[in-house]
Amino acid sequence: MNRRSIIPKQVTEYDLRLLRIFKAVVENGGFAAAEIELGITRSTISVHMSNLESRMKLKLCLRGRGGFSLTEDGQAVYYAAIELFDSLNDFSLLVNSLGSELSGELVILCADQLDVAKQLKLAEIIQIIHDSCPNLHLVLDGETIYNIEKLLLKDKAHIALLPGYQQTEGLCYQPIYSEPIYLCCSKQHEFFNQVDTIISAEKLASVPAIHPGIDIDGTGREQLKKLNLLAKAYQFDTRKAMILSGRYIGYLPQSYIQQELNNGDMRIIQPSSLTYQFDLSLVYKNHPKEVNKVDLLKEAFAKVF
Repeated sequence: MNRRSIIPKQVTEYDLRLLRIFKAVVENGGFAAAEIELGITRSTISVHMSNLESRMKLKLCLRGRGGFSLTEDGQAVYYAAIELFDSLNDFSLLVNSLGSELSGELVILCADQLDVAKQLKLAEIIQIIHDSCPNLHLVLDGETIYNIEKLLLKDKAHIALLPGYQQTEGLCYQPIYSEPIYLCCSKQHEFFNQVDTIISAEKLASVPAIHPGIDIDGTGREQLKKLNLLAKAYQFDTRKAMILSGRYIGYLPQSYIQQELNNGDMRIIQPSSLTYQFDLSLVYKNHPKEVNKVDLLKEAFAKVF
């Protein structure tokens, strides 16, 4: 059977634009939610969607009182559009990698806010990258560990700073920094004015504590088992806010709370025993598509850290 294209001529730049709008509408769950991402009004989006359906001679979506939904054809076109744009991105990555000078995006992701010392080191790395490859467009952002791992594996990011305890297949973890983590409370907490010798294991187990939300080393896991874990905070900054409320105790590196310690807003509880190591790793895909960019980052981090 002869099959004709649903787009009755060669795919044009206009077709690609309409497909990008369609993809954004689907991923935002409707026209109204897509307005902000696309930067155009709902009525304009509606016109573009009608044009796409006319050009394809297909009904792609249903919209009305029941909300936005895709037709069966719409789902097929959406998944095909994802593959199309992934292929275009792969082509762009390949072309950029062939040039003598690196260009395009260079994506660095962090799972936690960096303390001042690490921010200064990262600033040195940025200087090295910019001076050696000024045509690179640097993207530095924060994300959850789960999303970072997915982005690295899909070649949507080049390198990341992550805790090194739980390792995902397909990624390489290179330790670059290690520091102790201590159990802390704020001046609003009942333990703040109590000396360590009277804060018994029973007392520690009686107050609400925070779970870090990720896998940690064996020493840390054993200590967490003895606490009353009634909350969870994956990032250091959110965990610090919960501790500062005076309602929880939790583990943090001293580098993240040094100012609060100096100001008398927080204290460390039994630092000689209630502590474990936090290991920060440089993480990248084992076989990335843009090897030259990843190598550039690895060299810069090795030089600075």
